[in-house]
Order: sequence, then C-alpha cells, then structure tokens
Amino acid sequence: MANDMSKGASRGLMIYLKTLSVAMDDGMVTDDEMSILNILANCLGLRDENMIYANSILDGTEPSPITSAQEEEWMSRHIGDATCYQSALIAALDDDVITEDEMSMLDCLRRAMALQPDEHALVEEAVRTMIENFDDERLMSRLESYLTINPSE
Repeated sequence: MANDMSKGASRGLMIYLKTLSVAMDDGMVTDDEMSILNILANCLGLRDENMIYANSILDGTEPSPITSAQEEEWMSRHIGDATCYQSALIAALDDDVITEDEMSMLDCLRRAMALQPDEHALVEEAVRTMIENFDDERLMSRLESYLTINPSE
C-alpha cells in the first residue's frame, strides 16, 4: 500500500533526514555513521521502511512530506531528546576516533532537537560519569577530544 505510515511526515523522520543528510555530505555513509543512524532511528521509533524512505527522499526519488511549517514546529526539544543524543554520543565515542563527519552528525542532531547548552552539559556529565564508572580511559580521552573541538557553548 503506497499510503502507509512509513511515508508520513513526522518529527522523527525530519530529525533522521537532517542527520542522514549530514552523513551523506561526502557521498558515503561509513559503518560508524551507520551505527549512529541506527541508534537514532531506534530512539525516534523509526522502522527500516522509514530509513529506506528517508534515503529515497534524499536521493530525490520521493518528495519530502515535511512542510516548512512542520519543520519549524518540530525544531524544539521533546521528552527523550537528551537521552537519544546521549546514546548517539556514546556510539560515536565507542570506536577508534570521532571523525569530523560524526561530529557534524552530533552537532546536527543537537540543533535539530534544540538541545540547549545546559542540556548538553547534563548529557556530557552523564556520559563522563558512566565512563568514570567503567574506568575507561580510552573513552574518556575521546570524550575530552570531542568536547575540545565541539564545546557546548
């Protein structure tokens, strides 16, 4: 059926599209970027069909169902956004290095969810505490590096 829920406008689709667009800036999505996108899709309640649909929108095969009015309305913070952002940040930290593309995706996600600097600071503190509890110097080093390049301002 062509008019199923996977093809409707939603805030989750909008955020996923924005983040996917950043990941696709260089023409490819790496495994690390895909990991972040999968976590994001899960947090936003998107299914595989939604992810395929988002790719079709970006490549021009399908028109975007999201209007500028919807986008403006949805560019605000919602319950669960900070947790979703935290999960994406942890995924980015959990590989060899946070690439510029991953940093751009996290920044895009933070802006799309309208996370304020104080909220980012809370997420940062939660991640820092988690890393300290696991005594993982590798992750702490990556977090410090990321925060030096991308301060929450």
